[in-house]
Amino acid sequence: MKPNFLWREMGSTLVPAFCLLISQSVFYCLYGRPVFLLLVLVCAVFLLLIFYFFRNPDRRMPDQEDVLLAPADGRVLSVESGMVSPMGDGAVLKIVIFLSLWDVHVNRVPVTGRVDRIDYHPGRFLPAFSRDSSLRNEQTLIRIQSGFGPVILKQVAGFFARKIVCNLRMHQDVKAGQLFGMIKFGSRVELFIPAGFNLRIRRGSRVRAGETIIGDHIHA
Repeated sequence: MKPNFLWREMGSTLVPAFCLLISQSVFYCLYGRPVFLLLVLVCAVFLLLIFYFFRNPDRRMPDQEDVLLAPADGRVLSVESGMVSPMGDGAVLKIVIFLSLWDVHVNRVPVTGRVDRIDYHPGRFLPAFSRDSSLRNEQTLIRIQSGFGPVILKQVAGFFARKIVCNLRMHQDVKAGQLFGMIKFGSRVELFIPAGFNLRIRRGSRVRAGETIIGDHIHA
């Protein structure tokens, strides 16, 4: 199977890195100095890391339709009940997923439904594992009206993550597991779901976007 990469998102990082590799290679050929050889090796490693960061592996979506899927790869930092919805939808269950530099960075839609609100908020770039980052960092909030009720997804930038990509639009119909964006070079994703959800994960769990079932069976 051929590797799958996010070529469009990778381009703005790949092109400068490739040009830098070529320039250092030319300098080494012209002058033969060890410092240029070292820079060539550094640039080559950086190029390999770019491909690694922008990988988009295939995922096996669950067959069930009444489930909520993980929107991102990473480790569950917290699961908190009785939280206030960031969009005024009452008390919700909040799940925080931390994406390290080594996790897959693509984001997937957690539930089938229709996008009815997208809010972008500029901000700082505090470390993503900090609780303050949820309120103070650059972020995008997406609300999806689903058969389970309103499900809110928050993409939060981090110290290394300097760009949030969200390709969704208002009133767009979406399907659980659908690829919709990414947070470049790791960060955190927060999920706000209605109360009464039967969770299948807990704090410390490792999840995979579009593949891991977060929970099911919302009760009215």
